[in-house]
Amino acid sequence: MSTIRWTENHTRRSARWHSENAAPLPQRIVVADDRMKANDAYRRACEGTALLWQGDFHNARQLLQAMGRRIDRTTPRPGTTPSESFHLHRRTTRHRARVLGKLLVLLGDDYGLALRRAPDVRQACLEAYGPPKGPVAVSLRELLGVIGAHQWRLKGIDVPALGTRIHPHYGVFAPVRSEYVDLVARTPLPPATRNRPATSTAFDLGTGTGVLAAVLAHRGINRVVATDISPRALACAKDNAHRLALTDRIDVSGPGLFPEGRADLIVCNPPWLPARPTSFIEQGVYDPDSTMLHSFLAGLSAHLRPGGEGWLILSDLAEHLGLRTRQQLLDTFQAAHLRVVDKIDTKPRHPRATDATDPLHTARSAETTSLWRLTA
Repeated sequence: MSTIRWTENHTRRSARWHSENAAPLPQRIVVADDRMKANDAYRRACEGTALLWQGDFHNARQLLQAMGRRIDRTTPRPGTTPSESFHLHRRTTRHRARVLGKLLVLLGDDYGLALRRAPDVRQACLEAYGPPKGPVAVSLRELLGVIGAHQWRLKGIDVPALGTRIHPHYGVFAPVRSEYVDLVARTPLPPATRNRPATSTAFDLGTGTGVLAAVLAHRGINRVVATDISPRALACAKDNAHRLALTDRIDVSGPGLFPEGRADLIVCNPPWLPARPTSFIEQGVYDPDSTMLHSFLAGLSAHLRPGGEGWLILSDLAEHLGLRTRQQLLDTFQAAHLRVVDKIDTKPRHPRATDATDPLHTARSAETTSLWRLTA
């Protein structure tokens, strides 16, 4: 277990270090409080010095925001090509995470946060990190994400296609973009599921919160097997199946991609961009070398029942960013001996699609999300 060390009131102290993003262990740490100016904090963080905060909690949040504004002042212009713009954007994102991750807080034996005006974060940290194992230092930026995830878990996210709410867990991609859920909710089910409804089976691969598995169950699929490689996602999907009283219809299985057996319908909404994620939550967006996409397509034929269909939900944002071509996708279909039955399109409705200040606005404004109906 990594341990950080610092000097406080002429005394050497230490604590465990935890980072969900696998940020390296801070080597230089100074104690900071309400007297710390934003310019000084930003300069030190850029130089690699971590700041262990011991002042007011709300002042720490304001300092973090001020440091973020200083990063924004140095944001580079878009590249000359969509691909270059994307890689510059990712580099800026990593720089922001690295610099803002240098503002630290110390959690106590029970995850208590001993700062003035600090909220009670114990339950939020318990959900994200598991049982406490003594004092631990984390970045304030990460802790704010843990707090936000706890609020989402409590309140849930409204899913119109279900007429109810889904409750995401920390580290699990939340269904905030409803267009892909709506595609699964309205696409006609394959004849195989209608011909034998009492024995109809569907697989939801990479289930995340379990939202698509719930949609399929609501549409009348008798048995849905939901899989994921993430233990957090598996726990989240089980929790949502229980909340929705669908445990008799949804089996959560994993970690893995394909479960055993065959299905009439196999649904997969893989990460849409072939790039390396830098955190657990980014694994829902970035898929290095399109590994999950290729694994799904390669194994689809062997897991479909006669007359069954595979539904691939995929955005073409990668194509607009120059990260993948349409022909490469079609070639992958052909290599997997798959035939395209139909393609149903929808336009994104999220705020970034119309945000002209987004460095990737040109690509986002042209984005289309599609459900590809595939057969062996």
